[in-house]
Amino acid sequence: MPQPHIIVVGSGWAGFYLAEFLSTTKYAVTIISPRRTSAYTPLLASAACGLFNFYLAEEPIRSKTRKCRFVKANVLGVDFGSRRVHCAPAFEDDDDISKESFDLEYDYLVLAPGCIPNTFNTPGVAENALFMKNVSDAMAVRKLLFDLLEKASLPNCPVERKKELLHVAIVGGGPTGVEITAELDDLAHKELRDLYPEVAGYLTISIYDVAPHILGAYDQKLHEYAHDALLRRHIAVETNSRIERVDRHALYIRDKGRVPYGMLLWVTGNKAVPLVMDLDVRRSEKGLVRILTDSHLRVFKSKDSDEVYDNVFALGDAADIDGSSLPTTAEVAVQKAKYLVNHFNSRGSADAKSVPFTYMEKQLVSYIGSRDGIIAGRGDREGWTGRSAWLAWRSGSVMWTRSWRNRIVIVLTWLVNIIFGKEIAKM
Repeated sequence: MPQPHIIVVGSGWAGFYLAEFLSTTKYAVTIISPRRTSAYTPLLASAACGLFNFYLAEEPIRSKTRKCRFVKANVLGVDFGSRRVHCAPAFEDDDDISKESFDLEYDYLVLAPGCIPNTFNTPGVAENALFMKNVSDAMAVRKLLFDLLEKASLPNCPVERKKELLHVAIVGGGPTGVEITAELDDLAHKELRDLYPEVAGYLTISIYDVAPHILGAYDQKLHEYAHDALLRRHIAVETNSRIERVDRHALYIRDKGRVPYGMLLWVTGNKAVPLVMDLDVRRSEKGLVRILTDSHLRVFKSKDSDEVYDNVFALGDAADIDGSSLPTTAEVAVQKAKYLVNHFNSRGSADAKSVPFTYMEKQLVSYIGSRDGIIAGRGDREGWTGRSAWLAWRSGSVMWTRSWRNRIVIVLTWLVNIIFGKEIAKM
């Protein structure tokens, strides 16, 4: 008797966990994703700034020990009646093969397609900004940074041009924006001063956010602490900033006018992928559009129906529980994936009833630079700051990677960096 076929759409935090732990003795598992690797997103800023090599910030879907099938494709649509997903090969450099679509049948479908960066339809952002969603983005950040430093080092480059080239504009004052700011600032005050002594002093970093303050997920005491810490290190924190458009060399901000930059990093939030918008399922109506599920992660059939698909599940950033909204974080995605793995693996039938999903909240931690961090409070316990918070963030980032080999290499690399400094120019 053939094994029931589970198709998982997406290879992010949720999809990759399912690929790793779904029982391939009970099920035939297929992962469909346009990317052949899964990025450890909390590690991308560190990798971009040379704390360790890029390969440590991602994991390949294909593995000798992982017995699932991988298909490099985009899912264009789902026929829930016939239990088929319609796909197109995902090869940007080969338009012909990308037109050769195909269908795959499933017994169980797990939707975890993730999200894409939200540009808020700001003119020029898609063409000129860098993002921070995967390892190729982190590589682009490092390459551009060194290109800008080399351009500023040319003997015929005037001072004003150096300042413009070495202005890093970061749009988005959430944890990702603040952490990449922190890592870049650490790099600027250490390795870059030795590698580029003539121009490193011209490097400046600015954070822009439309909100009245950065790190809005934290309480007032903590986000004010982070704001003041960044200002002390001469990082410009420009809140209440409305960016009207972007060109190759400058931001155009309401009430501030033209602001030249050399590198623009856009880390403002998420937007639904086209698949989410095209599916005939119930979706959230406010904020980020997400597939709505019941407390067992089963997808609701439509906006006006309380019925669910018993064999279709959704999780990750692209999904939310109706009436019990949770943030789009790696922790939420992984906890939902663990729940679903247990649902499939521990029962004779995946149709068996399970207990509802319950999220176990963990403390929010962010790095703010110069070996300083903030940790949100929980319950009656107040949050705290300082080196202990930085150590908690650093140790937590190690545990995101699921490979013990990678964890050991990351720790060893940190130790080598402490003793000898980063060899970022060689990476």
